[in-house]
Amino acid sequence: MSKKKQLDVEQTETLLLILKQRFEQNMHRHQGLNWDDIENTLKQQPEKLWSLNEMENTGGEPDVVMFDSKVSEIVFYDCAVESPKGRRSLCYDRDALDSRKEHKPENNVIDVAERMGVELLTEEQYKQLQSIEHFDLKTSSWVRAPDDIRIKGGAIFCDSRYGRVFTYHNGAQSYYSTRGFRSLLKI
Repeated sequence: MSKKKQLDVEQTETLLLILKQRFEQNMHRHQGLNWDDIENTLKQQPEKLWSLNEMENTGGEPDVVMFDSKVSEIVFYDCAVESPKGRRSLCYDRDALDSRKEHKPENNVIDVAERMGVELLTEEQYKQLQSIEHFDLKTSSWVRAPDDIRIKGGAIFCDSRYGRVFTYHNGAQSYYSTRGFRSLLKI
């Protein structure tokens, strides 16, 4: 593993404290789970801590979210109220970015997620997250585009309005200051 993708001791302690506080303040997201068990697992996987730190540094406010008690993985989702600020104004993928002739955004969602070591939420995962509490009340988030949509040049994004989750389509090359992406990290 590259040292670049490993936190130092102070960064690790700071991140674990932030995650613990968020975990304890939002028990409705992970009922029945114990922070000490999660922390012990995280300490054994420094590359995952690095990815969680990337989620945190870009405004994602990662927290443990569990949907199926049969799944043995710990899953962190971005739980920021609005789409993470440090991941907005991005088009969908490299092909979309390369297709823009002018006014190109700095990057694209797929490359940023890969660099962070996280996965982009699917539409279904986005809806599951919204079933816990409502996010993206003023913003929207790109979600993984199904192949049949992406092949035709499109991509999809979601938001929450009026107590419901809405899924929309857009050209993959589009980008907006109010649209970012939500990610997940499996431990």
